[in-house]
Amino acid sequence: MRDYLLTLCVTAAVTYLLTGPVRKFAIATGAMPEIRARDVHREPTPRLGGIAMFFGLCTGLLVADHLQNLSSVFELSNEPRALLSGAALIWLIGVLDDKFELDALIKLGAQMISAGVMVAQGLTILWLPIPGVGVVSLTPGQGTLLTVALVVVTINAVNFVDGLDGLAAGMVCIAAAAFFLYAYRLWYGYTIEAAAPATLFTAILMGMCLGFLPHNMHPARIFMGDSGSMLIGLILAASAISITGQVDPDALKIFEGSTREATHAALPVFIPLVLPLTIIAIPMADLVLAIVRRTWKGQSPFAADRGHLHHRLLEIGHSHSRAVLIMYFWSALIAFGTLAYSVHSASMWIVLGITVLSAIGLVLLLLPRFTPRAPRWAQAVVPPRYRRRKPAPVAEGLGPDLTEERVPVPAGLHGATAIGNRERFTDRRKAGTPS
Repeated sequence: MRDYLLTLCVTAAVTYLLTGPVRKFAIATGAMPEIRARDVHREPTPRLGGIAMFFGLCTGLLVADHLQNLSSVFELSNEPRALLSGAALIWLIGVLDDKFELDALIKLGAQMISAGVMVAQGLTILWLPIPGVGVVSLTPGQGTLLTVALVVVTINAVNFVDGLDGLAAGMVCIAAAAFFLYAYRLWYGYTIEAAAPATLFTAILMGMCLGFLPHNMHPARIFMGDSGSMLIGLILAASAISITGQVDPDALKIFEGSTREATHAALPVFIPLVLPLTIIAIPMADLVLAIVRRTWKGQSPFAADRGHLHHRLLEIGHSHSRAVLIMYFWSALIAFGTLAYSVHSASMWIVLGITVLSAIGLVLLLLPRFTPRAPRWAQAVVPPRYRRRKPAPVAEGLGPDLTEERVPVPAGLHGATAIGNRERFTDRRKAGTPS
């Protein structure tokens, strides 16, 4: 665990430190697309954040290769090299798309080729545990098709959810954290060495997201762009492929009796094999609703609009930050609820806890304008928006109309979040306007 945490921290530090220079590079090269009708941000913001994330990935793999307890992953398996090859290809296409806006079919073809590169180097699904049937071995053709489909679906799901500041990186980080705990349990608890690559991939993925999030939280100073969203989607899919298709279920030593009984007994253990797909639950629901909505209106299913889930959260009154936190909450509930059920499937407390948390989530959805206020003893440690407001002091000899007032100042050419000072307010009297 210490080596995994070290790899995570180094990856996060490199990603965080490189994001600032990458942001300046994106501004210098003009990688700041115009604001579209469906965008929620109001200022042109640079992309290409995936550049810093890719170098964080390379650094994480390099550090792990030189650690005594993790170097065996590179000696016994070719999966890290397969991941790096596929990631480099999809990252390059993403960088070109962030700058030149490539056609959707070109990106789809690149995603399939990247998956094929990983399959050619051994990162593929070999068998699947199916409830009621048992372990089913796949032919090379079936394994390739299933691997490519999983990679393409996961990449596009992550790309699809990347609509608010910090949303995609945070949701992927939550899914990766839950999957890391499961993979580490298999590797350390069951001594299954085949689970080590997936454990390493998810640790690095968490570091990439955690290092990028401080720059990407609202108001975002830089976007990850397709170079980042497709990259983290591919790593998430590679983790699922590694542990689903490479770990032999017989190594878990939980099978007893008939095949049907053994599979039923092992079902809670196999549930987290699809944990990376939990990030797809919300985006896929949004995708299905979008297709139905657009088709019902006589529009193309691929027509862009402002009817996505995060748009609706903003429309009913939630702030940008609260909408993101609500999406975080539901992602964590699905991922960690599934993880907890896999460990203790017979515990009713887990089911009760998930039910209570779901009710809390529904209450948060129905109270968009409710802002909790912290007690007086906690005023110094909570964000300013949760503090109790104090009445504005009135200057001696001046009426209420002559008190100092702070008004918003329009952003410049590139916006306050792109270059220059982030302060958006100024003193009206200093600005020379009448009080």
